[in-house]
Amino acid sequence: MTLDGQDANLAIPGTDVSSSRRKSRKAHFSAPSSVRRKIMSSGLSKELRAKYNTRSLPIRKDDEVRIVRGKYKGREGKVTQVYRKKWVIHVDRVQRDKSNGASAPIGIHPSNAVITQIKLDKDRRDILERKDRKKDAGGDAEMTDVRAI
Repeated sequence: MTLDGQDANLAIPGTDVSSSRRKSRKAHFSAPSSVRRKIMSSGLSKELRAKYNTRSLPIRKDDEVRIVRGKYKGREGKVTQVYRKKWVIHVDRVQRDKSNGASAPIGIHPSNAVITQIKLDKDRRDILERKDRKKDAGGDAEMTDVRAI
């Protein structure tokens, strides 16, 4: 313990944490599917954010999204596929015609989309219950200045 009552070891990162760019990139791009699910999260629309008191969720098939960045900004549609291997989602009606006449889906990174409608099932409902920030804080949490204490 230090004089201000804080544990002295709090600032020391764990042994498994690296700030190396090379190691971070390797960990990111060789991440297993379970970790990619978490990384491939999208923000919630303002209405959903107010309703569920959470900012983002891992995206899944059958969610409805609005693209907010990039060439396809403004397009809305249902997620037809979450392609974890390529780090993209495929959205209904966001596709291009190939030279042979077939249409191919365009990959959109989940961070460039906002979820406008959630496909709710029991597991997803449990996740939202767990992530509900206001319930954890007991109403509106107020920031306090710790230096004044």
